[in-house]
Amino acid sequence: MKTLHFGLILLITCSTVRGQLQVPAFTAYTEPNANASRISPTSGITGWKDPECRIVWFGEIKSPATTKASILLRLPAGATSKLKLTVAGESQEAEVKGEGTNLVAAHFGNFEIKQPGYQRFTLETLNTKPPFGDLSALVLDGLTTNNALFNLKPRRNAASVHLSYPVPRGTNVAAFYCEVTGVEDPVATYYMACGWHRGYFGIQVNSKTERRIIFSVWDSGSEAVSRSNVADNNRVTLLAKGDGVSASDFGNEGTGGHSHLIYPWKTGEKQKFFVTAQPTNSTFTIYSGYWFHPEKKQWMLISSWRAPKDGSWLRSLYSFSENFGGSNGHLPRKALYGNQWIRTDGEQWLELTSASFSHDATGKSDRLDRFMGVENGEFFLHHGGFVPGSTSSGQKFTRKATGHPPIVDLPPPAQ
Repeated sequence: MKTLHFGLILLITCSTVRGQLQVPAFTAYTEPNANASRISPTSGITGWKDPECRIVWFGEIKSPATTKASILLRLPAGATSKLKLTVAGESQEAEVKGEGTNLVAAHFGNFEIKQPGYQRFTLETLNTKPPFGDLSALVLDGLTTNNALFNLKPRRNAASVHLSYPVPRGTNVAAFYCEVTGVEDPVATYYMACGWHRGYFGIQVNSKTERRIIFSVWDSGSEAVSRSNVADNNRVTLLAKGDGVSASDFGNEGTGGHSHLIYPWKTGEKQKFFVTAQPTNSTFTIYSGYWFHPEKKQWMLISSWRAPKDGSWLRSLYSFSENFGGSNGHLPRKALYGNQWIRTDGEQWLELTSASFSHDATGKSDRLDRFMGVENGEFFLHHGGFVPGSTSSGQKFTRKATGHPPIVDLPPPAQ
């Protein structure tokens, strides 16, 4: 049996070698529990102890192909692991004996992929108890980066996707209204409805039992990580918050003031958001976020913040969808974004019916399962799921106008 040293495999797992594609174990996902094993760029997959856990890789095969598949792994000396790999509806089994710290290969033979498109490569154990093996790579002979697309990087998140709303030149935007409906709801999802140059406002799935309404405003300055490095004259200041709302600092994505309301918003139920801007003396702006409470049938303040070194109206309006945890980055995320309106400083309502698509760096070449479009009169954003097709960055879409401005009866200002 062929044996490889671990140091050698670190040099080649992220590359194609003579008609052979090596897909690192750290790009895989575990099912049904997304955190069933430890996954890291340095150690691959370790701590696989649950016999019900499946290890899954996803890749887009661009044309029909036959591939000879194997798994590189480490096992304690003398231990035996029985494994099953399933590809394109066909399953093959292999047995491998451990050699301590050396890598060994479990060979599964050939798999015929008859149709182009995304494929699941599902690894299961046939043992009843561990060790099953610490995984280093999925090896696919006959495939290369020319005829197959796999994410070969440690970031397992689906690409973040955005839609941007053009506003007529010279318009002073005093308020921005948008509705969002979550269609899919995996944990670690943020559907952001109202974004602008200083903040963002939307709904988030934090865990299986907790969901939030989030409104945040960035500090001025260029600090990206720690708010402790932000001077007082650059910090946004909390002016007011609604009942039950928590407020705090945030960092690591720029810095600023964060607020959230823990609320079990429902998938499939439309959520309504309204952001206002009150410039003062060209030196600061008060930004306030209001959310329509579905049960109370009334608008409530989430929070208001005084943003220094601003003094401007809302600009650079956008929405986005983010997968902020990579352990379940293979799951689909989709939301509808509709009925976008702005209100000018002259109290005029203008409907926004066009938007353009963009994505983050992950969506450039690593994860192409990212989309935008129009569905039932609303824009949608979809990412994850390893489904075929994609939307080009910069592509523009137009939805049908409703012609009816929203009714926004805001609560009186906090005293």
